[in-house]
Amino acid sequence: MAASGTGVPVGAPRPGTKGTALITGATAGIGAAFARRLAARGYDLVLVARDQVRLDALAAELRERHAVQADVLAADLSADEGVGRVVDRITALPGLAVLVNNAGFGTAGALATAPPETQERMVRLHVLAPMRLTRAALPGLLARAALPGPLARRDGAVVNVSSVASFIYGPGSVNYCATKAYLTTFSEGLGTEVAGNGVQVQALCPGFTRTEFHQRIGPAAGDHPAWMWLTADRVVGASLAQLDRRGPVICVPGLHYKLLIAVVRLLPRSLIGVLAGRGYRRM
Repeated sequence: MAASGTGVPVGAPRPGTKGTALITGATAGIGAAFARRLAARGYDLVLVARDQVRLDALAAELRERHAVQADVLAADLSADEGVGRVVDRITALPGLAVLVNNAGFGTAGALATAPPETQERMVRLHVLAPMRLTRAALPGLLARAALPGPLARRDGAVVNVSSVASFIYGPGSVNYCATKAYLTTFSEGLGTEVAGNGVQVQALCPGFTRTEFHQRIGPAAGDHPAWMWLTADRVVGASLAQLDRRGPVICVPGLHYKLLIAVVRLLPRSLIGVLAGRGYRRM
């Protein structure tokens, strides 16, 4: 096994830590909740988002509170240049233990009238970016799990933040549902590829979660009963608990959303479209 310049085998975590977690979309919501939870568990962090100022503030908070290393990388993952810089960081990063592909956004409105550049940006951010980052991370994660003796760590993970929307489709958010469906299916397939190799893959599929995500879509996104809403911390807690017990690839936080998905999976696909269309016309 090759060694780094510090004498630590390549792929091994920094002594005294559990390794490094790289989180995209880290400045708010689910991404920030992952950063705080993983820092509390003793992971060093690489925080990725577009907003340098907010990244710096979160990194400073986590260094002070948890005595971990927290580096920042400002990058737009809807652009090739930004993805390339994060890929380079991943491939040069010893001890990568967890990759959280969380960056994303939503829109509301018919595709025919939606700005095409926004829809293209969504596809790049939800599909191409997580695929490329995951591909860059896998060799190191697998090598870390295969280290000799006590250095081996079989707790590596890739978490792809998808959505309950990945199980449905309908007007008004056709690309959002489609790109999230890719993330869920991608995670399920990848989970079978790495099964037994010490690396877990998870498709985290939350429902409505109180974050800036829904605020950016607009006021209509908040027109749902209180019982449907989750907190970012609850979503991340469910994700990490399922990883801890080496649970299935798909993680759906909240019993009500688990029941919803169970029902949806029993419905004919054509009926899902009919029901979604009726709801869209009532908006």
